[in-house]
Amino acid sequence: MLNRRHIRIKVMQTIYAYKGGEGGDFKADQTFLLRSIENMYSLYLLQLSLLVEIQKREAIYVEKTQKKHLATSEDKNPNQKFANNEVLLYLKNNTALQEAIEDYKVKNWDLDNEYVDVLFKAIKSSNLYNEYMQTRTSNFNEDKNFVIDIYKEIIAPNDKLYDYLEDQNLTWIDDLPVINTTIVKLLRKLKPNASDRHMLPELFKDIDDREFALDLFKKTILNQNELNSEIGEKTKNWEADRIANIDQVLLQMAICELKNFPSIPVKVTINEYLEIAKEYSTPKSSIFINGILDNLVKEYQEANTLNKTGRGLM
Repeated sequence: MLNRRHIRIKVMQTIYAYKGGEGGDFKADQTFLLRSIENMYSLYLLQLSLLVEIQKREAIYVEKTQKKHLATSEDKNPNQKFANNEVLLYLKNNTALQEAIEDYKVKNWDLDNEYVDVLFKAIKSSNLYNEYMQTRTSNFNEDKNFVIDIYKEIIAPNDKLYDYLEDQNLTWIDDLPVINTTIVKLLRKLKPNASDRHMLPELFKDIDDREFALDLFKKTILNQNELNSEIGEKTKNWEADRIANIDQVLLQMAICELKNFPSIPVKVTINEYLEIAKEYSTPKSSIFINGILDNLVKEYQEANTLNKTGRGLM
């Protein structure tokens, strides 16, 4: 679920907030980094549980309609296609998913169910819903496509939900695009005979990614003086207060990665930090960072100090 770019973003945020020096005790900050990453899974489960709660709302709505005091023949035999959507029922009846939701103590919608109501009403009033409910039966793929569409077009972009998530955990807003992409990808791959574990991906792709997060954080912090010195040599014509703090952190991390992670290609490192700068820093930051990194790489290559292993890593 977690890609390397988002790992770098998490490390960047932690280093940016770090108040100690090179020799400081950063155990608490390291714990914060891991907790921030771990909290992504809570957000993932929270978003999935929204779909479950929406299905429950529809089931309750259908039941109430059937029990109306003056129910019409249509009320007594309502279209239950939405309530019986195979994908929503798969999520609702998924034992492994429900256990994960319980383990992570994801209970937000028990208390803040008004957000479920907002999304439920938005879905019911949408063209997507009206088109889907034109018939009373459907196959698995139609049900799946409908769930994907309402997630992408109604749930994910909802402003009230966005504000709610931001209030719950500030870092979730940066995590949301990764989480939403993961959910849509897994839903697209979902098959009728899928196991309960299909919608429960590992947070890290492998142990190397977790180690990468910790190593990048520690090696950047432990070498800040040297890294700042290299940055200073390349920014002599710049006043220190003209360099955005976030740019300083991104340069520290990029140089650390160039020098201490031999298996990561130079181009990958540079491109990753340029993309992060475009999203998190000033409009001109990526140009500034690119210029410094390009000059440093040339110096490392001339001095033969750019230790990269494998073919095509330069």
